[in-house]
Amino acid sequence: MTTSRAGKRRTPSRARSTPKAGTSARPGAREAIPPRLLSGGNPQIAKADGDGPVQAYIAAMPGWKRDVGRRLDALIVRTVPNVRKAVKWNSPFYGVVSQGWFVSFHTFTHYVKVAFFRGTSLVPVPPGASKSQETRYVDIREGELDEAQMAAWVKQAAALPGWLP
Repeated sequence: MTTSRAGKRRTPSRARSTPKAGTSARPGAREAIPPRLLSGGNPQIAKADGDGPVQAYIAAMPGWKRDVGRRLDALIVRTVPNVRKAVKWNSPFYGVVSQGWFVSFHTFTHYVKVAFFRGTSLVPVPPGASKSQETRYVDIREGELDEAQMAAWVKQAAALPGWLP
């Protein structure tokens, strides 16, 4: 025990028997804090490149949407083996190096919205229109993911010049 300047006794920090909230029993380690869910259950993930941030986004997707995220990610990787990944604006983005981003998805309350940035060039054209002239959307609701059609769109989209922010 030590005595502070005010004369009160205090226990040295190394003698603490239980870890502080938000920490683990290992000195210097912190427990992972789950991402905050924004409007519609969309995970708030910091902008970053690579698979790690995308997997963190998918892991934080609520309920049945997490399975849709996993299936979309696996389908995109299977269809475009050297795909580049990032999280931007709280959404996973997929692209081809030197070509730009070709697809992204975002979590909403009742669906997962997939955006094809050159969607008007795909056959058939995805059904959802956008304010952007070339972008088209596909809204996936629980149990509605058509993997064959999605793979065909992903393959086509990856072969086109992508979106460069």
